[in-house]
Amino acid sequence: MHCNSIPRRAPICMIATHRGRLSRFMALLLALALIGSPNLYSQAAAPTEYEVKAAYLYNLGKFVEWPAKTATASDSFSICVLGHDPFGPTLDTLIAKETINGKSIVVKRLLKPQDAVSCHILFISSSEESRLKEILSTLDKANVLTVSDMPQFTKRGGMIQFVLDANRVRFEINLTSAERAGLTLSSQLLKVAISVRRDSHPGAM
Repeated sequence: MHCNSIPRRAPICMIATHRGRLSRFMALLLALALIGSPNLYSQAAAPTEYEVKAAYLYNLGKFVEWPAKTATASDSFSICVLGHDPFGPTLDTLIAKETINGKSIVVKRLLKPQDAVSCHILFISSSEESRLKEILSTLDKANVLTVSDMPQFTKRGGMIQFVLDANRVRFEINLTSAERAGLTLSSQLLKVAISVRRDSHPGAM
């Protein structure tokens, strides 16, 4: 039964339609990441840059393996944002009622890097660029996947950096930094990265 045939249920239908659009978009984005087809974007309704990045944050959790002690330490899966939040409500809406490894997802906005040690995924806002060295030092050996779109992020010791490639959001990986944190990145994820770094002496500059 279509929403148009039930005028009194229009608000409910609008919510369902919005969630359905997000679910289809996430499915398309995941397919894009695994297949690399540029035509998939044309099938979605013109997502914004940060809608794409928010969907990537969620999907990254499916292609990274955390140590057993981290995986069992909490009943929820934490995606955190440190500093200025560029996502607004998009991230919360995108992951509503979604799960990763059977765990509900919670979004946390943080001001101090010390509060990020219990996060699974940490997006470090570009507002924190001047203190990146301090942040990465605080997280040293913590089992946290660090993600950002600030320039030179993977070269400075971050793990995954979003970059724009021909107006498409792609990502680079610093595999050494991820492995030092005890994280295992799937071969599928490595294959679709535009570059994978292996540093002999990783560390923030």
